[in-house]
Amino acid sequence: MIGVVIPCFREKDHILDVVAGIGPEVSHIVIVDDACPDRTGAFVEAACDDERVQVVVHETNQGVGGATLTGYRRAIECGADVIVKLDGDGQMDPAMIPQLVKPIVEQWADYAKGNRFHDLDGVAGMPTLRVVGNLALSFATKLSSGYWNVFDPTNGYTAIHARVASHLPFEKIAKGFFFESDMLFRLYLLGAVVADMPMRAHYGNEQSKLRISRILGTFVARHCVNAFKRVFYTYFLRDFTAASVELIVGGALLLFGTVFGLLNWRESVVTGIPATTGTVMLAALPIIVGTQMLIAFLDFDTRNIPREPIQLRL
Repeated sequence: MIGVVIPCFREKDHILDVVAGIGPEVSHIVIVDDACPDRTGAFVEAACDDERVQVVVHETNQGVGGATLTGYRRAIECGADVIVKLDGDGQMDPAMIPQLVKPIVEQWADYAKGNRFHDLDGVAGMPTLRVVGNLALSFATKLSSGYWNVFDPTNGYTAIHARVASHLPFEKIAKGFFFESDMLFRLYLLGAVVADMPMRAHYGNEQSKLRISRILGTFVARHCVNAFKRVFYTYFLRDFTAASVELIVGGALLLFGTVFGLLNWRESVVTGIPATTGTVMLAALPIIVGTQMLIAFLDFDTRNIPREPIQLRL
């Protein structure tokens, strides 16, 4: 069975059209009213006669992540095997749900997410600010999550196997706009396989709730924390490989060469005496070797991606 979770905050103008577009392959539709000022949940209960729909209302706003996790819990209780997260603003086409869940149903992935950058025609219709922002966030999320094979990580059109979802630490996952990126980080720690699915997005007159100026600092800090945790868990706590040595030695050499070189460069500027060839080499060689070792570590990390679905093992 497929369950659909729709987190809502001020989606009253679009929600009925979104629900109407969901096909018969879906058994349950969970609409989570995240303390909407316009009472989207009450509006749906009064205006929608789809028997698959059930509404959950938050007394206080928890953010898109908190609303989605509430929907996950309800969908799991309803017996859903696959849970799709669909936004209520009309930007995601419900008709592609069968395509989105296909890798999960066919058991070659545990989590699937939309990728709006696969089709160049779709990118051409995307606002420039979104393109630039997604490029930066994509690289940051690759680094912090370890899924170097996925793109468009902030895309909220996702599907997950219910058994995998039930093993996620709901209480630790970010509840706000960082939800999608944090989900990938948590899935990597589980060893889940993630699939990118091409999709097109429609941008109409809906207003984005994401304000770059408000979340930039938080996103940078959380990506740094997740990247550190992932590397530590993967290469030092759970295992210790040649890549671990490359990271330690490479980082130490690069740091030594940089500090030593800067100190001697400053001394040369102050005294007016050029540094000797040996001093230059003593600074340059660790930097070169350290950089090469870090590149080797990064190459290993980009290939160290979960490849065996965990849905059956769980």
